[in-house]
Amino acid sequence: MNTSLILTLLGPDRPGLVSAVAARATAAGANWMESRMAQLAGQFAGVVRLEVDPEAASHLEAMLLALEAEGLHVTIERGRDVAAPVLHRVQLDLVGHDHPGIVQEISAVLAGHGVSIDVLETGCEPAAMSGGLLFRAHAELGVPAEIALATLQDDLEAIANALMVDLELHDAERPE
Repeated sequence: MNTSLILTLLGPDRPGLVSAVAARATAAGANWMESRMAQLAGQFAGVVRLEVDPEAASHLEAMLLALEAEGLHVTIERGRDVAAPVLHRVQLDLVGHDHPGIVQEISAVLAGHGVSIDVLETGCEPAAMSGGLLFRAHAELGVPAEIALATLQDDLEAIANALMVDLELHDAERPE
């Protein structure tokens, strides 16, 4: 059984950062399983999961940590096997005028119901009519099987009204 390595990467953005990580992974015989990467305010930020033979894991870790000399901060954690709970996969889409507290308020409702946020993508863009900023969020959620989606929807809509944002909650399997 292979070992999962979860990397967090952070450093000044420049061409070749992904290639440098991928070259080291390939050299160790690792498989690139999944990743999320972005350029944020001039900084490169990424999370990567690699799978590698257990005997090669320490060598790969050393090669990846050597990227620190090139200005890329690397943190490595080894994955662990955990039993997956039975979850209902749901997507949340939200849009509204930007202001502090939106993510905190929505995530507090989700946490109160034991909902896991598996993916969260957010961004701000100019609002067409008002001239302010429009906040958008897309989340992929794992809702425990015992939680009624209608109850979760009601609680999210109540906070959405207070935050003056629109949100949609729907099955992840729903076709577009």
